Amino acid sequence: MAATPVVPPFTREDAIAKVRAAEDLWNTRDPERVALAYSPDSRWRNRTTWVTGRDEIVAFLIQKWDRERDYRLIKEIWGFVDNRIAVRFASESMGLDGLWYRSYGNENWQFDELGRCQFRHASINDLQISESERLYHWPAPGPRPVDHQGLTELGL
Repeated sequence: MAATPVVPPFTREDAIAKVRAAEDLWNTRDPERVALAYSPDSRWRNRTTWVTGRDEIVAFLIQKWDRERDYRLIKEIWGFVDNRIAVRFASESMGLDGLWYRSYGNENWQFDELGRCQFRHASINDLQISESERLYHWPAPGPRPVDHQGLTELGL
């Protein structure tokens, strides 16, 4: 995340910066670094799984990125108010079966006064795609290049 944390209440620019910072952080695929963006007692609902606290976040992400290989993610702001941000996203990864998938979803985030995410609720659907249908080709792990199209520009 940024050297100076973006804290609520959010302006539009703050919310957009928070979303991009989260995208960049998740694209590191570093569970320990990602967990630091969440409050120590953060609660997640990810699909049908509930996760509480940073230790569980780290364990969850280790398992996630073991299953979702060559993972790349794009997030886009959907809306915001005060200390909450709604996001839509799509990720691409190769499953353990060797097939490619695009996962589409929505997240609702609530932040504490320090700008750390307290609650993350994610609803996600997966679509098998062929390798030729992949749209994310930047070097991974690492952030999406500044000139790479976002979800809207890609038609997602």
